[in-house]
Amino acid sequence: MRVGSFVLGAQFPGQGQGEALHRAVRSAEVAEEAGLDTAWLAEHHFVPYGTCPSAVTLAALLLGRTRRLRVGTAVSVLPTVHPVALGEQAALLHVTSGGRFSLGVGRGGPWVDLEVFGAGLEAYEEGFPESLDLLLRWLREPAVGASGDRYRFREVPVVPRPSESLSEEPGPEVVVACTSPSSVRMAAERGLPMLLGMHVGDEEKAEMVALWRRHARAAGRTAAEIHGAAHVSAGVCQIADRRPDAAETLLKAMPGWLRQGLGAHVTVDGRERRMRDPHAYTELLCGLHPVGTPRLCADRLAATGERTGISRFALLVEGSGDLAATEENVRRLGAEVLPQLR
Repeated sequence: MRVGSFVLGAQFPGQGQGEALHRAVRSAEVAEEAGLDTAWLAEHHFVPYGTCPSAVTLAALLLGRTRRLRVGTAVSVLPTVHPVALGEQAALLHVTSGGRFSLGVGRGGPWVDLEVFGAGLEAYEEGFPESLDLLLRWLREPAVGASGDRYRFREVPVVPRPSESLSEEPGPEVVVACTSPSSVRMAAERGLPMLLGMHVGDEEKAEMVALWRRHARAAGRTAAEIHGAAHVSAGVCQIADRRPDAAETLLKAMPGWLRQGLGAHVTVDGRERRMRDPHAYTELLCGLHPVGTPRLCADRLAATGERTGISRFALLVEGSGDLAATEENVRRLGAEVLPQLR
């Protein structure tokens, strides 16, 4: 079991963007000190829900500041970027970090981002498979050309080639954020592990893993690929000596952040959107994830792993909104929870 942090750079009410990003960087640095496996970096545009607009850029900074920690994107929003540009960046980070980079990709949402970056709604609704396949080819082949509906260009050499890394890995792993049966199937057919969101519980995640395995078998994936797929479960972690204290910390801080952050999303086509009740959503997250004493947190993670078969966790540790509390939370996760899992 591998446990990492999930870093959003969340901007809580009354905070500046620089403060949010400083806390994000420090939480990742402390994650390495505390013995965590990975720092997973979120990407958002134009909203205080997350102040990092380029997960690969922040990943480059953190890979340079750390020596052991794996750094991954969770996720780079593929419809708003050219897959070759993202592939070049991923290859560069893979080669220069000695294979410590993981590339998580996803569709994002029907937000105004699609208008600003010129991608259009079709890139979100129809174009993800073509973009994903082009990205995968770039990370696996020595030269790539394209003749698809969206991307058409003559064959060009891949520079730098991911295989040139002085590591055992031929290229950066690619993880796909999955929220629907169609995205599960798309990941499974390509043999790519899933990143599953923090809004769903063990039962639904177990069903998605089972569906992934069925589609992977139908696509001809080997038994070794299927059983070796290291899916990632996103969640929330807050540690305290008493469970009510851990929950209270999140219930005091997270609803205001969720209300401000999620409420700032603007759809590209004016479609109606419904926002979860922030307080009820925080209560849901406290019930689903490791929020409580170190023993409870360890038991919760172990139970999720046993029920779902998921072996990796990306845990939001900045739910207090406070830098010192976040650093303490990460250190307790490393010192008091991880030893119970290992």
